[in-house]
Amino acid sequence: MKILGFSDLHQSARHADILVQASRTADLVIAAGDFCNTRADLDAAMSLLSEITAPLVAVPGNHESASELDAAAPAGATVLHGEGATFDGLRVFGLGYGVPVTPFGDWSCDLTEEEAEALLSRCERADILITHSPPKGLGDMTSQGVSVGSGAIRAAIERLKPRLALCGHIHDSWGTTGTIGPTSVHNLGPAPNWFEISA
Repeated sequence: MKILGFSDLHQSARHADILVQASRTADLVIAAGDFCNTRADLDAAMSLLSEITAPLVAVPGNHESASELDAAAPAGATVLHGEGATFDGLRVFGLGYGVPVTPFGDWSCDLTEEEAEALLSRCERADILITHSPPKGLGDMTSQGVSVGSGAIRAAIERLKPRLALCGHIHDSWGTTGTIGPTSVHNLGPAPNWFEISA
């Protein structure tokens, strides 16, 4: 399966156009959250992706809630937040929001580490783990050199050993890749990221 992944669109029409064009050769599109900015104009942000015809699976970022994304997502899209789905035999599990709680204030959709751990505990097996936030220690470095990723997400990767773990959230670490055990971890960003994986 040819998978196109991205995160943190933040209502960028330029990036959306590139992603829509790229999606024409994708078997599955994975979007790791933050489609709009500060909970505003999510419908407009999602309309930028309306011409994606491949199956789309998305998790909410900290800039939109799960219910908001569910309402605004294109018809046929799958929104995951503490839930799993299967695509052509591949098991996918998604968790959105900022983890741990961000310093951005009341508008931000966040989870404590304990809340994230509880939702991730629902997952028993996954080929692909999609989270908005990165795991602690990989793809989570700010421009000030501070590691702000999630211990709960890292623990889930170590427990589940998915083939891919895809995230975003920390803009300064877009494009960062690495491994946790056998798992290939990628902080995506809004440019097209390509993965080949078979069931």
